[in-house]
Amino acid sequence: MEASLTGKKLLMQLANLKSPEVEALSRDTPVVVPIAALEQHGLHLPLFTDSLLLGEIVRRADARLANLAVFAPLMWLGNSDHHLDFSGTLSAPPRTYLDLLSGLAENLVFHGFKRLIFLNGHGGNDVPGRQAVFEVRQRHRDRADLLLLLATYWNLADPTSLPQLGLRQSQLLHACEWETSMILRLAPDLVGEIRSLDPVAPGNAFEPASRAWITKDRSALGHIGDPREATAEKGEGLFQAYADGVVGLVERVIAWNGKDWEG
Repeated sequence: MEASLTGKKLLMQLANLKSPEVEALSRDTPVVVPIAALEQHGLHLPLFTDSLLLGEIVRRADARLANLAVFAPLMWLGNSDHHLDFSGTLSAPPRTYLDLLSGLAENLVFHGFKRLIFLNGHGGNDVPGRQAVFEVRQRHRDRADLLLLLATYWNLADPTSLPQLGLRQSQLLHACEWETSMILRLAPDLVGEIRSLDPVAPGNAFEPASRAWITKDRSALGHIGDPREATAEKGEGLFQAYADGVVGLVERVIAWNGKDWEG
């Protein structure tokens, strides 16, 4: 499907399509729904960090996939109750958020789409997101042709692509070296002072048990990790790795045979 505006090919942004154009799409076209958050990110990063980062990853992936997948507008409200002690955080409570995602999936299924991906950019969305796609699948038990996925972008990168970036942390945390590096690459004017920040270790003495927590249990200042190690160069490498991972997942969804577990 192609459209033109000043001679340029439009990408498949659901918000830009007209209803008849959506109606004309193959129902095997993957629909990607980006979900993020608006919440505190320590003393040095903007509240919109998760949404800014996921938006850039989606932009890069969409440009490469062109007309092979439909991208819904990014949902900036997430499940961020654990950050509510910090000013500016906005949150949908877990059960409300679960119902919201479930309702969106049901809308898309009602319109006939069969391959749905919630692309997540915030850790607090993971549990309600997984539960949402699980519950929708149970309601459509007779549909072997439905593929309902929740994928968090930092889990999609090829792990062999990350060591060469010179990262000091072993994983993405919160307002950390990794997130700060990406904001330095994307919007450096939004990054505050980082050199005076002390690192905050991510440990959990009760692992492998899953411990209930709020952010202030772990960090008085709101960040977890070491923002001092951030650079824009690391951020560009992370964006590339994460966009590669998203493109790879969508390509696997496109290649699914529409009926089998392994596809």
